[in-house]
Amino acid sequence: MKFSSLFGPPAAEIACLIQLWPMVILIRPTQGVNFTPVPAPSLNLQSLGQVALAGNFDSISLYSYQEQSEGSFSNNGSQSIITQLPNGDFATIATADGFITAMCPFVMRDGKFAGVIAAGNFTSLNGAEAKAAAMFDSQTGQVTPLPGITGTVNVLLCNKDTNTVYVGGDFKGVNSTNAVAWVGMSGWANLPFQGFNGPVNSIKQAPNGNIIFGGSFTGLGTSTTTMPDQKDQQVINISSANITSGGTTTTTGFDNATNIVCRTSGQSGAGNTWLLADQTPGFWRADMNFGYVPSLLRIWNTRQDGRGTKTFRFTAIPINGIMNFTYTDPDTGEQGLYCDARCPLTANTSVPYQDFRFENPVGMSAFRIDISDWYGAGGGLNGIELFQNDTYAYAVNSLNEPTCANIKFPSDSTVTGQWSVAPSASSVSEYLTTKLVGSNVSTEGISVIFKPDIKQKGNYTVNIYTPGCKQDNSCDTRGIVNITGNYATASAPGLPLQTQIYQTNDYDKYDRIYQGPVDANSDGFRPTVTLTPSSGQADGVTIVAQRVQFVIVNATAGLNGLYEFDLSTSTMDTNFSNSTFDQAGMDLEPGAIITTIAVTGDTTYVGGNFTDSTTGFENIFSIGTGNATALPNGGLNAEVNTVMAYGDLLYIGGNFTNTVDGSVPGLNNFAAFNTKSRTWQALGAGVSGTVNTIVTLQVNVTTDQPENCITINGPFKQLNKFGSNDAVTVSGFGIWVPSRQNWLQNLKLPSQAITGQLTAMTNVTQSGAKPLALYAGTLSSQDMSAQDAVYLQSNPTKLQSFNVGIQPQQAGPVTRKRAISGQNVTGVVTGLFHTSGNIDVTVLGGHFTATASNGSTIDNLAVVSGTTVTGLAAGLDTDSAFLALAAFDTVLYAGGTVTGNVNNAPVNGLIFYDLGLGEYSHPQPPPFGGNNVAVNAITVRPNKTPAQVYVGGNFDTAGSLGCPSLCIFENGAWNPPGIGIGGSVAAMTWQGNTADKLLVGGHLTAGNNATSLAIYDVTKSQWQEVGGAAANIPGPVTALASANRDASSYWVAGKSTNGSAFLVKYDGSSYISVGDTLGKQTTILGLTVLQLSKNHASNGLVPEDMILLITGQLNLPSFGNASAALFNGTTFSPFILATSGKSPGSLSQLFSANSVSFGPTGGHMAIGFVVLIALACALGAVFLLVVAGILIERYRRRHEGYTQAPSSYFDKTSNMGRIPPEHLFGRLGQSRQAPLL
Repeated sequence: MKFSSLFGPPAAEIACLIQLWPMVILIRPTQGVNFTPVPAPSLNLQSLGQVALAGNFDSISLYSYQEQSEGSFSNNGSQSIITQLPNGDFATIATADGFITAMCPFVMRDGKFAGVIAAGNFTSLNGAEAKAAAMFDSQTGQVTPLPGITGTVNVLLCNKDTNTVYVGGDFKGVNSTNAVAWVGMSGWANLPFQGFNGPVNSIKQAPNGNIIFGGSFTGLGTSTTTMPDQKDQQVINISSANITSGGTTTTTGFDNATNIVCRTSGQSGAGNTWLLADQTPGFWRADMNFGYVPSLLRIWNTRQDGRGTKTFRFTAIPINGIMNFTYTDPDTGEQGLYCDARCPLTANTSVPYQDFRFENPVGMSAFRIDISDWYGAGGGLNGIELFQNDTYAYAVNSLNEPTCANIKFPSDSTVTGQWSVAPSASSVSEYLTTKLVGSNVSTEGISVIFKPDIKQKGNYTVNIYTPGCKQDNSCDTRGIVNITGNYATASAPGLPLQTQIYQTNDYDKYDRIYQGPVDANSDGFRPTVTLTPSSGQADGVTIVAQRVQFVIVNATAGLNGLYEFDLSTSTMDTNFSNSTFDQAGMDLEPGAIITTIAVTGDTTYVGGNFTDSTTGFENIFSIGTGNATALPNGGLNAEVNTVMAYGDLLYIGGNFTNTVDGSVPGLNNFAAFNTKSRTWQALGAGVSGTVNTIVTLQVNVTTDQPENCITINGPFKQLNKFGSNDAVTVSGFGIWVPSRQNWLQNLKLPSQAITGQLTAMTNVTQSGAKPLALYAGTLSSQDMSAQDAVYLQSNPTKLQSFNVGIQPQQAGPVTRKRAISGQNVTGVVTGLFHTSGNIDVTVLGGHFTATASNGSTIDNLAVVSGTTVTGLAAGLDTDSAFLALAAFDTVLYAGGTVTGNVNNAPVNGLIFYDLGLGEYSHPQPPPFGGNNVAVNAITVRPNKTPAQVYVGGNFDTAGSLGCPSLCIFENGAWNPPGIGIGGSVAAMTWQGNTADKLLVGGHLTAGNNATSLAIYDVTKSQWQEVGGAAANIPGPVTALASANRDASSYWVAGKSTNGSAFLVKYDGSSYISVGDTLGKQTTILGLTVLQLSKNHASNGLVPEDMILLITGQLNLPSFGNASAALFNGTTFSPFILATSGKSPGSLSQLFSANSVSFGPTGGHMAIGFVVLIALACALGAVFLLVVAGILIERYRRRHEGYTQAPSSYFDKTSNMGRIPPEHLFGRLGQSRQAPLL
């Protein structure tokens, strides 16, 4: 094919093109790249003073855009196309079921933007079946599959000048392997050289305009389509097929169509021969449970009673195509004869069988042989066999080579564990499936060992096939498998491309697991591939096993990992020495692997795994205007995986530790090379493991200040220590900030939090639209990196970090679980703002570690005073967890699952700490006793001195005193609050204007009756059940909040007996449930009613000027996971999103300096307030009457005229004797009866 005909105007004439028009119906719309802001909630927090949130998270955001989510980054092998929101967070706009390894914007020659080409090893993109490649419209969000290739695409190059997308990888497509072209909007086309005999890892346009391919190939596709020395190596199993026939004889012994299966002796007779009825055409058909591509048909003709088949045709099913064959005439010896609809069989009895080679092999799962002419009285056959060139081993043994074929080492498999056979459905063959049951299920004893029939030693590519999950509805449970191969006895291993396979693909796929030497089967050795489940997976994971394929390839065909495709000529030059690039590859030691190519200016940089013993460089070199040139210091001392040009620097990632000569320390897997000064630069001290990809990313290094940063990905566990920066633990993701010459994770700034993987990035610029950066990978991002506690502010609503340096600990054993919620405790669980005299502190409690201001380690409880952070003195066990805090005067009451020795005495559940002295109080309270002791709630009765401290939780005794569930500490001793209470207390709140009743929630018994709520009357020292609680609250209460001033109305939440979350309000007379509106995975840990600055619509649940804050690990309808939500009585709105490592985070509670203020309640006021108000009203009325009388009198006098007062006065004392003084004042001291009302 001429180059001009491929890329010139008459491109539509190319026969190999796969037309695009059938794909139009497959276009799958998705969300476009549109950002919808969410109005900030109108919270009014001013009356609360300082406000904070506690929980288990390492990053947190306010919900500001509808496209935000709390979803953690995927670790099941699936990736997405991602874009950045205006606030710096990231949103997923299209999701694949596998890796997306490359993207590029395809702008055609006429300037029209066709879309973003995305490629990888996926089989679907946003639900549309799209194997390996698809086109994404960044404006409309439409996904257009590009069918025609199967396998994995590693690299793309969109070229406007040639109207072409060059595609490289490890795949098959059109009539090429590992490299093809997408031309305009017409479809796939073969490149003139039809690809390569090995994978392509990198494609770049060189400074001279030519296209450079890099990979692990040794020849072009046109020169490497060679067959193995022993063709037709594998027998296709017909014995397990469903055999049917038509036109069959009725003669006993000759009427069974299965007579000719596994009959290779050619012997005729009853039981060995299948015959047609006399003078009747007929057919013989085999339907298998697997697909195959046969290369050879072998037929034994019958000679029974002078009968025999004269002509036949072979039809492939399901395509219903008549196959073309070449054959040799056994009577004349003439070779290369051709037949299709009437293929001849000889009647010569000296010919045992005839072979017919498929001219154009195609895939099929069944075939039919139609006999149209015969010898003698009718046709028939004595035997039939099918062969194929590639070698397969199936997990289902009945699909492997038949035992009746008398093969010494037939393909087979060995299965251990409980596997079942799944039907092929839409897949190529039946397969095995198993389910891992149990949270700590052992993967030992669960395996499938594939044993191929390798007859010829050589270099092979080994692929493993995985059936899609949609056909068996297992997509939600598919897991990960480990692949272990044993391929040769003495030769060095080749290229194990994957040792771990994700089985989450929607549709069938294959992955290359090895390329290299494979030994033939012998008595002493047999190649094997073993599939086992990966350890540490969740309960209920589904694992499948189907087949492995061994494909023999040429060892060498003139190239060595590099090929220059000259765009200026219409013919293909096979003299590779004419190309500087080809020659540079051939100068490397055989077996070179080129992984990456970068071009900057007039220089091309080539990286990989190779050596050049002549010039003495390794793993990276450059090509300028002349030959290949070594980089300073001999290059790098181990494999280079990726190179990215950025300004004058090359950022390089791989598996190296230094230069070849060892002169530049600190180049651990990640380094930079300055192309101007030609010097190496350490980036920090690198990372602890291999770097696979490097991608640029804009990051808010400081709030709302985006910078271009460099992200790296790979299986490394930490950013290495350098200078004054300690090592930082990470999960294979690091962000290098060039402007700071440091890792983002090291900067003590309120910066954005990002974790996950990035594999590719591209910029899209369209006419009339803003430039758009698209990323491929899986990310979890939040506005701020913060650990377990943040301040919450209003006007405007925002979060602010505590900067305490908290590090969460692993959750403790089962005995350390919170007694009610059942949640493993980690992070900050509770907090407290306390001011008393000279004390002004913030206290954080939970299960964590932090660093004190003096550098010491803090365990589980931190006291923050200004900028000083302190912890508790030694004595408590480090696996303690604080779940509840309260304070009075200078004493802090801290409870939880707390054990240890303080002041030479044991403590259990509760400690007292003197905030003024900064030490444990003397003495400590007598410890609680019982199984799984936990203090979940503490409250100090308001306005009581000395302090009455009410402590609730899960315990039986306090010291030697029987005091189950709730106990009162007063005057240095424990006191039981009446009798009749039991179970576990989770939350408490005071009721009444004088706090004379305590409402208690949990998993309780009151008066031997199970209940979720109970009330303790302090004045009567009596317990009582809350009427209707047992019938209306469907499970134990874990969170409780007042809904009005005296808590006569309140909210409760918890888990119902069926495992779902509940939220119920008591309005003073009845219980009102919000219904089953929260996802089953919801766990509510805290409830708080907050004031609003702007009223919401009126409803019967939440007052117009208030809103309910719900904290925990929430699953909201039509949204997904959130750590906090606001409920206005009708709608749940996401409020705060948080993550913790690779998982969603959680918020345990809101705490504030002041308690929530409520408006007047609808209940009765205290009598004193009534009297005062009545007196004020009376005085006001008298005053108004006096004023009114004065005004009326003034008016009257003015109206009637003024009369002079008399100037002489009467005797004021003349009447004093008329009323004796004792009559006037004598009764003042005597008691009086109450007035009648």
